[in-house]
Amino acid sequence: MIASPSPSLRAWAAFLLGCACFGYAFLQRVAPSVMTDDLMRAFQVQAGALGAMSAFYFYAYAGMQMPIGVLMDRFGPRRILSSAMALCLVGSLVFALAESITPAAIGRTMIGAAVAFGYVGTMSIAATWFPPQRFSLLIGILQSVGMSGAIAGQAPLSLVVEATGWRETVIGIGVIGAILAVLIFLVVQEIPKERKAAANGASKGAFRDVLARRDSWCCAIIGFTLTAPMLAFAGLWAVPWLIQVHGFSPADAAGSASLIFVGWAVVGPMIGLATEKIGRRKPLIYGGFALSGTAMAAMIFTPDLSPWAIRTLFVLNGIGGCTMILTFTCVRETNRPSRAGAGLGFVNMFVVGSGALFQPLLGVILDQNWDGTMQNGAPVYDAGGYQSAFSALLVAYGIGLIATFLLRETHCRQAVTD
Repeated sequence: MIASPSPSLRAWAAFLLGCACFGYAFLQRVAPSVMTDDLMRAFQVQAGALGAMSAFYFYAYAGMQMPIGVLMDRFGPRRILSSAMALCLVGSLVFALAESITPAAIGRTMIGAAVAFGYVGTMSIAATWFPPQRFSLLIGILQSVGMSGAIAGQAPLSLVVEATGWRETVIGIGVIGAILAVLIFLVVQEIPKERKAAANGASKGAFRDVLARRDSWCCAIIGFTLTAPMLAFAGLWAVPWLIQVHGFSPADAAGSASLIFVGWAVVGPMIGLATEKIGRRKPLIYGGFALSGTAMAAMIFTPDLSPWAIRTLFVLNGIGGCTMILTFTCVRETNRPSRAGAGLGFVNMFVVGSGALFQPLLGVILDQNWDGTMQNGAPVYDAGGYQSAFSALLVAYGIGLIATFLLRETHCRQAVTD
């Protein structure tokens, strides 16, 4: 990796713009969660179909990750990120103007493919213009800033939807993407020529090398399972669960669900600092599974929880889940440095793929347990149905723990060299 020992102000500005792109991706990602009733009425569908439509964002996002890694290694983030953010406006318009579920799914696919460049693009900025020892801290900052988009996509966006309508809100979100496109093109530098030459020479066989390493798969599975509750639970189904089972108002439900993103946001940089201090990665990941799994089980199975207890458990689940960011550091340390982009993209494909799998899966389980009750043109699901659906997330945690056991401990050092 080519990295300047003293990052310039322009490098920091580029990094913060990349963080804004990731936050914007989360805003787009969770926006349907505060529109579930509106979307089911507008398209005349039930939970399974809505979950499938929302998941098209994740299909496109996840499918783009490995090619994005190589593209970033070879061409850099400036032109790719700016073009991607411009495409968000087009996808948002398609989604906002859709009259049925099929064109809406096409719009969500375009949005997912476009914002897919934000996370790996920002990591590429961090890897190119910052010292390697700052990488974990920068990823923690990226995760924290990115979560602000998820928080904005809950209670604040719910108020905007109530005031202006869901279609107008989606168009406004698209305009934000166009503004980011212009700023990125003006601020982000082209990658150094020597880095481009090295990446062009190393790109052959990058996917094969990453896929051949057990540690790559362990990192991917850990990221997949730790992220699933945030993307599928808080990202789509927590708001209707809080409204229908616990009697929250739509605004209170959106605000409470956003607390899982607050949990992710507040500890991101601290995880990066803590892992460097203790000189190990895996203990923090084990702790993350223990904390997030306990919090999720308490929410699902403890009866008559008070609103504040529920909110506290959302925060704790987010704090535990945020240890997922260490999978990116681990995959970087257990693969050749010239394969960094491909490795990061591979893990991120699984991370976002958890939303692609679990959003529709939870919707299908809800539909299977639905007793036919309707309210204001939208299906209503009971506590038992939600309990059955959300139990799938606990199974995922168990799989992730096994992968953590199999992952090699790097002791905060590059374990594989070129």
